[in-house]
Amino acid sequence: MDVGLKLLFSCVVVFMVFVNDSPAVCGGKAMEPLEMMVDGAENQCPSFSGSGGAYSDDMEDDAWQMVQKKGNQFVVNDEPFYVNGFNTYWLMVFAADDSTRGKVSEVFQQASAVGLTVCRTWAFNDGQWRALQKSPSVYDEVVFKALDFVVNEAKKYKIRLILSLTNNWEAYGGKAQYVKWGKAAGLNLTSDDQFFSHPTLKSYYKAHVKTVLNRVNTFTNMTYKEDPTIFAWELMNEPRCTLDPSGDTLQAWIEEMAVFVKSIDPKHLVEIGSEGFYGVSSPNRFQYNPNTYAQQVGTDFIRNHQVLGIDFASVHIYADSWISPTISDAHLQFTKSWMEAHIEDAEEYLGMPVLFSEFGVSANDPGYSSSFRDTLISTVYKTLLNSTKIGGGGAGSLLWQLFPEGTDYMDDGYAVVLSKSPSTSNIISLHSTRLAIFNSVCSWHCRWGCKKKHVLDVFLYRDDL
Repeated sequence: MDVGLKLLFSCVVVFMVFVNDSPAVCGGKAMEPLEMMVDGAENQCPSFSGSGGAYSDDMEDDAWQMVQKKGNQFVVNDEPFYVNGFNTYWLMVFAADDSTRGKVSEVFQQASAVGLTVCRTWAFNDGQWRALQKSPSVYDEVVFKALDFVVNEAKKYKIRLILSLTNNWEAYGGKAQYVKWGKAAGLNLTSDDQFFSHPTLKSYYKAHVKTVLNRVNTFTNMTYKEDPTIFAWELMNEPRCTLDPSGDTLQAWIEEMAVFVKSIDPKHLVEIGSEGFYGVSSPNRFQYNPNTYAQQVGTDFIRNHQVLGIDFASVHIYADSWISPTISDAHLQFTKSWMEAHIEDAEEYLGMPVLFSEFGVSANDPGYSSSFRDTLISTVYKTLLNSTKIGGGGAGSLLWQLFPEGTDYMDDGYAVVLSKSPSTSNIISLHSTRLAIFNSVCSWHCRWGCKKKHVLDVFLYRDDL
């Protein structure tokens, strides 16, 4: 079923629920169209050809506002916004070449067709092939225009972007490249982790942040810091500082950089980009870490996210990397307990939403099957829905990672090509539909002040999905 039709049906269902302020509406025959819609969604595979999806070249500005947070939930126009999203990190690099630029539009179209609304991607490429930042504060305008294209194209498909500003790892430069630049400038540096503490390296990073946030998009003539297409800024992909297992060094860096980003752009949300490992300030949470090494990498989930300027929590989920590459039910058990622990943290300690911004399973793992991937995705979605039903802090997830056809050479084992994966596509589409319905119901609930029971009745109509 086309996502547009699903949303239309959801609006009809919401109207049926709320025109009659009676508990019987949610529990009786008024629920039948909703169940029929969901049943239909299970058996329909989205179309990935042509210009389908939520393409909109002239989106009204009043319908495209900044995502904000309210308590432990995301909101747009003060109405709930639950995230079903994906990662495709290479969009800027592909957009920089005419021969691959079409793949950017293709992945947005396919994502939109299954109702995905947020994409996380890199707003950095430091000193390497197709570098955005060729050296400190020296930029390739062709690559910057490619990032402009990505932002503009995302808006056309009603997809918001989380833009990450650098990498903990060497891919696309990251902190290692900043250290190389520092050494070339004569600094005495012995560890890549000095990225987090050396004043010169921090000044390089701040200059990059300032340049990106103040960038005027050559397609829209809008500065990035004013563009609601951008969901949030991410300080760094998966920051770790093994040089200081106490966590103090990374904590100080987060505190400094979060405030710095907010000083330039107070309108957008900011998140760290963390994996979610518990550190020395939370020994009672060590039981949830995937291994003992996780508490020695200088991260400290709860402490890190109590920093001024950090708006929501980010967590990654990789049971196959952290526990064992061999597929087993233990992966599913870990995924569920890992998510539930962080949702509890978001509610009890942080008072903010938590976004599971990377999750997936590699086709290279021993025992891998597409059916296990589907089960893992369903486990993530089910755990989130359990939180959503009660207004909890589980605000959404981003699959790692979505690729269009013809990009197999970029696959790290985790790529999901929707057009080749009908069962996975259906699971994603169904989850998008349920979130769209719930967003609509919650919006009407907020506007009309109807009984909360109605919201729950609508959402609890089938617990087996």
